[in-house]
Amino acid sequence: MSLTTKARGRGRGRRVAAGSLIAVAALGLTACEGGPDAASRPSSAAAPVTSQDTERGNGAQSAGGSAQSSAAKPQSSANGQRPSAPAKAATPGGQPTAKTPSAAQSQASAMTASDRCNAADMSLRLGRSDIGAGNIRYPLVFTNKGKKACTLRGFPGASLIKRDGSAVGKPATREGGSGPVVRLGPGQSAHALLHTLNDGVSDTPCWDRSQLVFVYPPGSKEPMTTGSDGLRVCGGRFDVTAVEAGALG
Repeated sequence: MSLTTKARGRGRGRRVAAGSLIAVAALGLTACEGGPDAASRPSSAAAPVTSQDTERGNGAQSAGGSAQSSAAKPQSSANGQRPSAPAKAATPGGQPTAKTPSAAQSQASAMTASDRCNAADMSLRLGRSDIGAGNIRYPLVFTNKGKKACTLRGFPGASLIKRDGSAVGKPATREGGSGPVVRLGPGQSAHALLHTLNDGVSDTPCWDRSQLVFVYPPGSKEPMTTGSDGLRVCGGRFDVTAVEAGALG
């Protein structure tokens, strides 16, 4: 064996001996720090790390990060904060868009309490009957006897009574739509129609004859009365329409 080969063998021997001494020292130090069982436990640092371990570690970190992110999000119930309300639609001027009033609302706004015709400023009469096709209609005429214009709209309340004030049958039911606003100047009139059937058209018996028509003008709490000229309801039919402009009969 050559001198060079012997020198290399001695170098490897020294390195192996040095490595053995370092390993023995490390085990002794571990045993001192962790107790008698510490030397028998495998060191996690010495375990080789594979690509699968790296992928599992990255997945765990990703899942942990997601959980922490979810937990870190503020909850509206926990913080007592309400979700913001959706913004209202605005006009070009920046004001919230208002709802367009219906035709009925615009008509009603044209008739205020101070403008409405009341019982004290009107007269009432029952016009001539109109008979045809088994039906009878009586115009109920309201006339403005005041000194300023006023308005009427809707249905009057109408009942038939006797002179002693006792009721005959039931109040009239409403027939048709509520109609337009009717403006009455001084001396002008409006009318609603009372409707019943001719005797014999129906098997339903007729009511007793009445002497008065007891009326509440539209929107009024004060009643008015006028003679009924013996008006009698037959066939169980007694209706009233909304007021219209003009006088009939």
